[in-house]
Amino acid sequence: MKREDELLKRIEQGDTRAADELIQMFYPEILRYCLWHAPNRSLAEDAVQETFLKVIRYFDRYTHKGKFKAFLYRIAANTCIDMQRKNRHADLSLEESGLDPCYSEPAFETIHSDLALKQLVKCLPAQSQEIILLRYGQDLTLREIADILHLPLGTVQSRQRAALKKLREEL
Repeated sequence: MKREDELLKRIEQGDTRAADELIQMFYPEILRYCLWHAPNRSLAEDAVQETFLKVIRYFDRYTHKGKFKAFLYRIAANTCIDMQRKNRHADLSLEESGLDPCYSEPAFETIHSDLALKQLVKCLPAQSQEIILLRYGQDLTLREIADILHLPLGTVQSRQRAALKKLREEL
């Protein structure tokens, strides 16, 4: 039994410490996901908090079949979509962000590469953007992406191939 499964079982039994532990376990990767979709860190953090509130609020509707991560990402995606509708802000370009590419702190390198990936995928259709961001920005498997997006695995694979081909052409 994975740690995640054990925590979910304890949450079902009403253990609030298990819920806190589950949130701590997934918080960094959901924050990173929300950073892809939010115009700034503050809104991304709000989206993450709202995501976990919804997870706890609707936990009784979730039936554990080993796909909690897909459930969590789906809620995060919907939360980000809702926040984007409320806050229509233009995305910053790399130049407008004021980031100095010469700065070499490790965390900065990650942020810079994330911004570069976000700028790069802007030329893709929205569905392809999401697949590329989940695959290369979040390091999820194609199967996990298919579960999150409620698409057949073959569709995810073909959209990824088409997106990568378009990106190669753009470069």
